[in-house]
Amino acid sequence: MHNKKTFNKTIRIILTLALVGIIFFPFAFVQAGERGVLMYFGRVEDKILPEGIHFIIPLINTVKNLSVRVEKQEISAEASSKDLQEVYADVALNWHIVPEEVNIIYQQIGDEVQIIDKIINPAVEEVLKAVMAQYTAEEIITKRSEVKAGVDELLTTRLTSYHINVDDISLVHVHFSDRFMDAVEAKQVAEQDAKRADYVALKAIKEAEAKVNLARGEAESQRLIKENLTPDIIRKQTVDKWDGQLPKIVNGGDLKFDVGQFMK
Repeated sequence: MHNKKTFNKTIRIILTLALVGIIFFPFAFVQAGERGVLMYFGRVEDKILPEGIHFIIPLINTVKNLSVRVEKQEISAEASSKDLQEVYADVALNWHIVPEEVNIIYQQIGDEVQIIDKIINPAVEEVLKAVMAQYTAEEIITKRSEVKAGVDELLTTRLTSYHINVDDISLVHVHFSDRFMDAVEAKQVAEQDAKRADYVALKAIKEAEAKVNLARGEAESQRLIKENLTPDIIRKQTVDKWDGQLPKIVNGGDLKFDVGQFMK
């Protein structure tokens, strides 16, 4: 019985202190990087409380503080490319509430958790699907900066209507299904093999053309020599090649010079 009385007395003291605190502490604190949404019997007022200490009427006025700092939200989303390939993207979004409009966003949507759940996450997923559908899977890889710019522009426009500013958005990781990646790898291998085969074939053609050109050159050289080979030239070559020896060939008892020997 004694313990019960002590407990009841403690509860009464706590409640009295709480009531005194409410009545005799008519101040609201807005921390750095926040704005205070002032309410009158729960109704959102037009006045926004900046950082600092503010006088309010207890029991009549209440204040809800919302952060206007830059917040980071990481989101994973799935979309489809123009050629119907599955695209998986990890997005890092930096955003903040427009300070001058915290009362409106709180009245229409709620606090930061509700803003993320109701507005930001669905907006990112929808924008990614809309932008990815404009590009093939290959273009999403080769035109990454263009895709990122499209997501940034569309998402900024969408979130601005909800009193949210986009500070930056990054496509941290974009990947595709294993089946598609295997197909891409197989295509690259096939292209490399085709290029290698083209190179070998081209090399063989060039070598054949070189041999033909060489043969033609030799034939043309022989033709020119034959056309320009006169008796005078033959005699001159004979004299030039003569080493001073007088080779003799017996033929019917006559001595004759073997002119062909001097042309070797």
